[in-house]
Amino acid sequence: MELKDLRKKIDEVDEKLLSALEERSELILEVAEQKKKSNSPVYDPVREQEIIEELSKKSVKFPKKHLRAVYTEIMSASRELEQPLKISFLGPEATFTNMAALKKFGSSSELVAMNSISDVFKAVEKDQADYGVVPIENSTEGTVTHTVDMFLYSDLQIVAEISLEINHNLISKYKLSEIKRVYSNPQALAQCREWLSKNLPKAELIEASSTAKAAELAQLYHSSAAIASELAAEKFKLNILAPAIEDSPHNTTRFLVIGKKAPPKAKRSKTSIVYSVPHKSGALFDSLEPINKNNLNMTKIESRPTKQKQWEYVFFIDFTGHVEDEEVKKAMDELKKRTAFLKILGSYPRELNGD
Repeated sequence: MELKDLRKKIDEVDEKLLSALEERSELILEVAEQKKKSNSPVYDPVREQEIIEELSKKSVKFPKKHLRAVYTEIMSASRELEQPLKISFLGPEATFTNMAALKKFGSSSELVAMNSISDVFKAVEKDQADYGVVPIENSTEGTVTHTVDMFLYSDLQIVAEISLEINHNLISKYKLSEIKRVYSNPQALAQCREWLSKNLPKAELIEASSTAKAAELAQLYHSSAAIASELAAEKFKLNILAPAIEDSPHNTTRFLVIGKKAPPKAKRSKTSIVYSVPHKSGALFDSLEPINKNNLNMTKIESRPTKQKQWEYVFFIDFTGHVEDEEVKKAMDELKKRTAFLKILGSYPRELNGD
């Protein structure tokens, strides 16, 4: 088949795609009416994730990661037809949290940068945003303690999680041989320590409040570069001198979506809890026994000082399963008897291998 004939076939397929999107939009408008009657939320993280997973299983030639990107935007546009969502995230713009918010909610949602993790929580609590996106842990640098602490005092629920592969790039408007200083936040500098030592051993490393702020500084000052995202390079019109300079090839950050209402039960769920134990010998070991006895797969445990009494701690735990599951109910009922304080932070759809 000649090129012009192939292009004609592609044009015909594009017409069918557009027709299908128009039909989907009509159905979305009907769904919106039903949601209004039942007072159901516009955003359903469980259904959106399950749709993408099912389509990914059926996809043969179309790359799965691009399929996810396409359907994220389709769903984002569909939500805008129902009711535009406002999403607060830890700013500034062009940070990895910004990228995580885009990955989950798409470009049709209004993304609002906040100055701190506390501000993200407050925006959702005060209905200034529908949902918030905050970092919770990095595979190489560990837990984001401020996020963990905020859950002690907030009534917001975890409604979804986002796994984002972190690729640090050296960006600048100068050549590599001209770089005398490198800006970035402390975590990014730490995650690229080996590359910097090998390739820019004489450069001054300067901490910035965020990777986006680092990109802004690199754009302003002579012979400067930043370690930041592709989004930051685009925003500040800087060149990528070296892509993916992180020392670990498996550098992933996990983010949480926070909101006021719990999502529906997913086929594959994760639950997060926080609790404190009586100040006595063996209390922590004793508290973990119900989780083990009920065969719950614990995926994270983190201790934090209570900040109320010296040497007293609270424990944050993630495990697979949903609060409506019988084994989870049994474990929580028994755990309540062994703890001084227990709070369920949410049951939400679990991502698999960062999908």
